Amino acid sequence: MKAVVVDNYNSIDGISIREIDTPGLGAGEVRVRIGAAAVGFVDGLKVQGLYQTKDPLPFVPGTEFAGTVEAVADDVSAFKPGMPVIGMTRSGALAEYISVPSAALKPLPPQVPFEAGASFQANYLTGLYALEARAALQADEILLVLGAAGGVGIAAVQIGKLMGARVIAAASTAEKRDFAVRFGADQTIDYTKPDWRDTLKELTGGHGPDVIYDPVGGEVSLQAFRSIAWRGRHLVVGFASGTIPALAFNLPLLKGGALLGVDLAQIQKREPETHTRLMGQLFDWLASGQLQPVVGKIVPFENFREAFKTMQSRSALGKMIIKLG
Repeated sequence: MKAVVVDNYNSIDGISIREIDTPGLGAGEVRVRIGAAAVGFVDGLKVQGLYQTKDPLPFVPGTEFAGTVEAVADDVSAFKPGMPVIGMTRSGALAEYISVPSAALKPLPPQVPFEAGASFQANYLTGLYALEARAALQADEILLVLGAAGGVGIAAVQIGKLMGARVIAAASTAEKRDFAVRFGADQTIDYTKPDWRDTLKELTGGHGPDVIYDPVGGEVSLQAFRSIAWRGRHLVVGFASGTIPALAFNLPLLKGGALLGVDLAQIQKREPETHTRLMGQLFDWLASGQLQPVVGKIVPFENFREAFKTMQSRSALGKMIIKLG
């Protein structure tokens, strides 16, 4: 089968598609023919060996995928060949086939295309866990989403609206801000302007945001926290800017504010009941049509580098998707 293979940690231009063996089936496993796979910011870091944990070489990158069940192990009864599914795994999704434990898969509602399915789990689980389980976002509270047009940010915009919040989307270009409005943002801010905090103060009537959803990091994070409402909650989701900010401890004291970490990789292990509950909520929204995953740019498998480069340049609108088959 064809797969993107990382033999050495390298730039995106240093990896390629090549033929490798189709994966076999172990006990409890399902083999899926992949129809679409997602590329996120973390995938780009992993390829270069810059992520906080490193995949052993060689490896096939990609953690999220959607496709069709091709074969199942004898001890698997929940899935049958021909079923559409979505899944998450540590790596291996940028390939024509993948074999994973059956627990890593969920049935894909028939009305949801592979491209939307591949963009669903990581971003939307991160958003719901952060906003519901960590920040306890309430209806009518003010939610500020930084980096609102990216895959992680736009998911938070949608979930915030489903939870009844007033959503202010912060993004660097007019195109990105218009994109956020299209998917539910009530108002927008250009956080590249030096007076953006004044605009935020005006939009919130001097109250400030009750919850800040922050996948960006850097100086904008520090400025956002300085504008937070009393007893506000600042969600640390990632550092797409490439800079990890250092917050002076007197600021949470003066603001009565809380800094809350959000790490998707640890949720299932450390909070299995919460993980199950939130996944159930997300799939209910997905099946009912209340939540429609935002699909960004779709590129063919042979152009996979384009997806990585668009994501790394922070010019992506929504999740980058690689189409296979």
